[in-house]
Amino acid sequence: MRRWFFPLAAVILVACSAFLFFKPSNDGWIQLFNGKDLKDWNIKIAKHNYRENYANTFRVENGMMKVGYEGYGEFDQQYGHIFYKKPFSAYVLRLEYRFTGEQAKGGEGWAWRNSGVMLHGQDPATMLKDQDFPISVEGQLLGGDGQKPRHTSNLCTPGTNVIWKDKLFTTHCLDSKSKTYHGDRWVRADFVVLADSVIHHVVEGDTVLTYYKPQIGGGSVINFDPKMKKDGQLLKSGYISLQSESHPVEFRKVALFNLEPYMKNRKKLEAVLARLRKEG
Repeated sequence: MRRWFFPLAAVILVACSAFLFFKPSNDGWIQLFNGKDLKDWNIKIAKHNYRENYANTFRVENGMMKVGYEGYGEFDQQYGHIFYKKPFSAYVLRLEYRFTGEQAKGGEGWAWRNSGVMLHGQDPATMLKDQDFPISVEGQLLGGDGQKPRHTSNLCTPGTNVIWKDKLFTTHCLDSKSKTYHGDRWVRADFVVLADSVIHHVVEGDTVLTYYKPQIGGGSVINFDPKMKKDGQLLKSGYISLQSESHPVEFRKVALFNLEPYMKNRKKLEAVLARLRKEG
């Protein structure tokens, strides 16, 4: 397994930059967000029931998925996630995001210009009412303050661990090596996910973080059903979700290229990656 695992990771790493120039409108891409409504998405906000879109947190305006808090008094740790309707195992996920406006009253200091995309997440229907985050691997999205460096597409691990630099990484968050993106500019982030083997974070053409063997374990998630947290279990698939963490954020593109049909045949996987490179 180890001999197959790392060469395949290298193949994907070489291909990562090509994906950033491949247009999601081309054949093979699935538009997860249709730019019109949220019909293919399900919402879970902490302290509220599944599918309750409290205070219209998630909405579509002007072709964008917006996350806002105008209807909140205090944020009060009401962390939310909007989940695509079905799980995936191996894929390239592309999104374009930007932070806008002011943080909601009562938001944590660390949540300023902070959102994320959750990968290999648990089924939202299994989350308890007061659970703060889904058990998942998070691509943390951060905006700059106009002065200091602040990396984006970092790794955070609510209820999970990963292998990084050949060791089990159990600290909650790991900084990427990305550039800092200040202001309200749009930023493009890709995530190359190969089941339970390897995940790459790519920002504006640069591969900024790579880790292996995502698995359940660790802390940084509360009020979950213990039956859902089987520590040591590798995460081969799961749900994709986008966060509401108290700062307004917008998404104008969420698209996915499904690699699952090619995972059992390395040559076919390499061929589709080569095709994407050529078309890119």
